[in-house]
Amino acid sequence: MPPAGAPVRAGAGPALAGTLDAAAWAVYRARFVTERGRVVDTANGGISHSEGQGYGMLLAVAAGDRAAFERIWGWTRANLMVRSDALAAWRWAPDHRPGVSDMNNATDGDILVAWALTEAAEAWGEPAYRTAARRIAVEFGRKTILFKDPHGPLILPGVSGFSARDRADGPLVNLSYWVFPAFQRLGLVAPEYDWASVIRSGVEILRRARFGPSNLPTEWISAREDALRPADGFPALFSYNAVRVPLYLAWAGVGRPEDYAPFKTLWGGLDRERLPIVDTRDGRPVEWLTEPGYAALPALVACAVDATPIPEALTTVQDGQNYYPTTLHLLTLAAARMRYPSCLRS
Repeated sequence: MPPAGAPVRAGAGPALAGTLDAAAWAVYRARFVTERGRVVDTANGGISHSEGQGYGMLLAVAAGDRAAFERIWGWTRANLMVRSDALAAWRWAPDHRPGVSDMNNATDGDILVAWALTEAAEAWGEPAYRTAARRIAVEFGRKTILFKDPHGPLILPGVSGFSARDRADGPLVNLSYWVFPAFQRLGLVAPEYDWASVIRSGVEILRRARFGPSNLPTEWISAREDALRPADGFPALFSYNAVRVPLYLAWAGVGRPEDYAPFKTLWGGLDRERLPIVDTRDGRPVEWLTEPGYAALPALVACAVDATPIPEALTTVQDGQNYYPTTLHLLTLAAARMRYPSCLRS
């Protein structure tokens, strides 16, 4: 595992194309992607969001499905790219007219879409994808990354609502918005930004955002100049968003073994078929994530840290799950094939 802070060159990460089995993608596409290209969040009222569109685009590239990629990108352009800038409105609801009721962006969604377009441009040699990727990356780099913050570059979760001007405990950050493998590739389209410094700051914040007896980060973190602490007005939980932090670390191959240690400890017990949502104040589980796809995350961490093979049962995707655990499962398989192929038996 390379040390965090190693130089990141444009395109330094491996390419995404060809890392996902077509059969797994077919299950996903049939369940969550409409004919028009809308990725449906089945556990959240059937809404769609920029995160889901970005994930769908990434998985389509990984599976080599250009037609599906174009449908998903086309729906995203038509329905979410409705702001006055190059960023996507974060949420679209099927029972709202208009579908977008909140024009704020979600920076992780923009990062995912820009990364997917970058990978599509590399895979299929389409200049229009590269142009679109650059437009989005330059915009979120300018509007949502605080490159000169004392903590190092900070990613604001959205243009509005998270800065020091917006909140007394601001700026607020969410570590799951550090999509580390994306930052290894965005230099292909926006080389003027120091993406390596964004990777370094994310790893450093993770090392300092170890709260309570479990040493886990909360979902929302106050990053004022004095110290990092759980943000005001949010439950102090390690929860749905934060489970992606070790996924992105492992996918990029960054960090040291001790950076993975709290997650490995949390997920390394006998109860590996469900993931706990943890109250960081006392380290106790308050809820459990029980759908089978979540179990791929501990398997990837064990693979990255100890070269433990991913269990055979997790190399195929079960139908009947909801959008989020199925998405995490497919992303984990793509990450393993891309970064740790020896952990996959087949």
